[in-house]
Amino acid sequence: MATTTAADPMPVGLRERKKQRTRDSLCGAALRLFLRQGYGRTTVDEIAAEVEVSQRTFFRYFANKEEVALAVLAEAEEEFLARLRARPAGENPLEAMRGAVREVWLSLDEGRGSASAALELFELIESTPTLLAAHLRHAIQQEVEVARVLAEREGLDPAVDLRPRLLAAVFGTVVRISHLSYAAAPDQGGHDKDGMLALIERHLDQLGPALAGSWR
Repeated sequence: MATTTAADPMPVGLRERKKQRTRDSLCGAALRLFLRQGYGRTTVDEIAAEVEVSQRTFFRYFANKEEVALAVLAEAEEEFLARLRARPAGENPLEAMRGAVREVWLSLDEGRGSASAALELFELIESTPTLLAAHLRHAIQQEVEVARVLAEREGLDPAVDLRPRLLAAVFGTVVRISHLSYAAAPDQGGHDKDGMLALIERHLDQLGPALAGSWR
């Protein structure tokens, strides 16, 4: 049974779901406004008004516009790490990462978390210097976390063995290039999970030959 407090009679489970809905609504409203009128021209007040909450409520969930813009990607990154940790122990590092990223894309829901929305967000970030700089900072932090997970899976010390960090960096770059290529392609016929995953897989298939094979 959900618990309550004297100060807040709403059951804890219901209260947390309501908070998550508000957070999701703010993310969705921010993305719609950013895509419609630009990141720079969108204010926190406009985002809050779109969801019919106060500016004060907005700041309970996000420190600023940058944080709400990158929230969807931050959630996807956390999901990727969780799924990477859960991959079968017998998989090699690259297989484990390929499986984890595929699971994340397949888990996308319709709406704010759809494949189309995700790709629109990538395009927005790449075209907005402020967001791109913040995203690249986050990407470096993500590489460190991925390398740590890979090292734990393989029983390695990432401070001594450079392979986990190197593979994490290369993998992240391949996925980013795939996202950008798919978003920019004029003949994709719509943004969907299957097309995006096929492109990621194709780029990852080229990773080994690109690093070790002849280019002639």
